[in-house]
Amino acid sequence: MPIAPLKQPPAAERVYAHVKQAVLDRHYEGGTLLTEGELAEAVGVSRTPVREALLKLEVEGLIKLYPKKGALVLAVSAQEIHDVVETRLLVEEFAARKAVPAAPRLIERLAELLAEQTAQVESGDLAAAARTDRCFHAEIVRSAGNEILSRLYDQLRDRQLRMGVAVLHAHPDRTATTLAEHGEILEALRGGDGDGAVAVVRRHVTRIRNLARGEDR
Repeated sequence: MPIAPLKQPPAAERVYAHVKQAVLDRHYEGGTLLTEGELAEAVGVSRTPVREALLKLEVEGLIKLYPKKGALVLAVSAQEIHDVVETRLLVEEFAARKAVPAAPRLIERLAELLAEQTAQVESGDLAAAARTDRCFHAEIVRSAGNEILSRLYDQLRDRQLRMGVAVLHAHPDRTATTLAEHGEILEALRGGDGDGAVAVVRRHVTRIRNLARGEDR
């Protein structure tokens, strides 16, 4: 029996996914003006689904539409950096303390993610490294067992990825510090040191904020 070909997602969804991933990976950087024609050609669709996708992305705060001109990719603002980091500290410090004593499966998963991120950094795939970085922290948040808190944290995903990729590209020399701090968090959790894990999380997330703001401390 012949295998049915895989059905493609609707055109608007394909445009949405293309633009969103390109913005998060900084292929389309803040300040880039995108036109409907260029996007339609890039994805291989008509302009109608492009408009639908751009409207959705504007609601999410990634772009600003200008009639007859196109869509401007919005840069990450200082206020957004402040809000994301403040929320991350509240959630992640709580989760790090709640994670102790850490379940063996959490320790195993964090070790896997750290090895994966190390390989991505060594190969120069900083966009992938930023995604794995985010997964590392999300695993700790999920381990707290609070579904409402996990959903709140998931809402930060896109903003975290944009900030993470921007920091890694702007400060590639700091990737070793990021990996080392992830290792410190892992070892603190492995050793049952909740206070130690919280202290490293605070230092780690605050440093990312300073780098994103250009305040290299």
